[in-house]
Amino acid sequence: MTDATIAADRVQNHTSDAVNRMIHEEMLERLVYFALHPGRIGERLSELDREWDVERALEANASTVALAGLALGLLGDRRWLAIPVAVAGFLLQHAVQGWCPPLPVLRRLGFRTSHEIDQERYALKALRGDFQKVEKAMLRLQETLREHRV
Repeated sequence: MTDATIAADRVQNHTSDAVNRMIHEEMLERLVYFALHPGRIGERLSELDREWDVERALEANASTVALAGLALGLLGDRRWLAIPVAVAGFLLQHAVQGWCPPLPVLRRLGFRTSHEIDQERYALKALRGDFQKVEKAMLRLQETLREHRV
C-alpha cells in the first residue's frame, strides 16, 4: 500500500458515507458517459491532470487563512494571531489523524483524494485501451520465460 493510498483511506474513513458514496457515484456516472463517448477521454484525462485533490485544497486554504491571520495580527489587533496558531493545529491534526475541521466542507464541495482521482484516470485509460499493450507484453514475456526454462 502506498503513502497516497494510506492517506486517501484516512480521508475517506473520516468522510461521511453519504459524501463518499456521492463522490463515487459521480465518478461512475462520468465513466459511463466516457464509455459512450470514447473520443472525449483525452480531454477528461487533461482535466484530471489539472484537478486539485483535497490535500492541495486543504493546504492552499490553510496557508491563505494563516497568512491573513498573520497580516491582521501584525498590522492590527494581535488577537488575530490566534488564527495561524489554530490553522497550524488543524494541519497537524490532519497529518496525524487524517481529519481536521475544514475536511468535511471540502469533501462536500467535491474535492477528492489523489487516489480517487487516480481511480478515474486509470479506469478511463482502460476504457481507451491503453493497457492492451501491457497485456500483450506480459504474454510475450511469459512465453519467453516458458521457452527458456530448463
